Amino acid sequence: MTRRTALLVSAGIVVVAAGILLAMGREPICTCGYVKPWHGVVMSSENSQHLSDWYTPSHVIHGFAFFGLFWLVARGLPVHTRFVMAMVLEAAWEVVENTPMVINRYREATIALDYYGDSVLNSVADIGAMAAGFWLASAAPIALSLGLTVAMEVFVALAIRDNLTLNVIMLIYPLDAIKRWQGGG
Repeated sequence: MTRRTALLVSAGIVVVAAGILLAMGREPICTCGYVKPWHGVVMSSENSQHLSDWYTPSHVIHGFAFFGLFWLVARGLPVHTRFVMAMVLEAAWEVVENTPMVINRYREATIALDYYGDSVLNSVADIGAMAAGFWLASAAPIALSLGLTVAMEVFVALAIRDNLTLNVIMLIYPLDAIKRWQGGG
């Protein structure tokens, strides 16, 4: 697959994911009526509604992880093909993440009591963050990707008491100790 073809297919994947999210009833943009480049208040109705937020680093990490995964299992394929595969995974996650089942799981198992899902704009931006992470991982030494992953996870955990690792743990096997810590206790 050529770079141009991969970019066209990837753009199509984003359009399809956005169309599915709209068909699911997701809001195109924040119901507040405006778009911000950054929204940093986690416990608010605008969280996951704008271009970026405290969860954007987790999508960059998805890009690192998908690059690594496809390097391990499909390294014989051109990097552009592996990128399209990563785009499919991230777009699928954005759709699944915004289903009532997952939204309710976040609300019951994590501190995200007022989480109502992402706006379509936020989901598209999250896919873009994954793409940036994938391409960074493809060009950087593995030590840089690993170091950035640790740095982002620690920084976000210290800033908001949440991150990708804690999100995964709390979705799969919620622990009261983590929930108490995330709640400030």
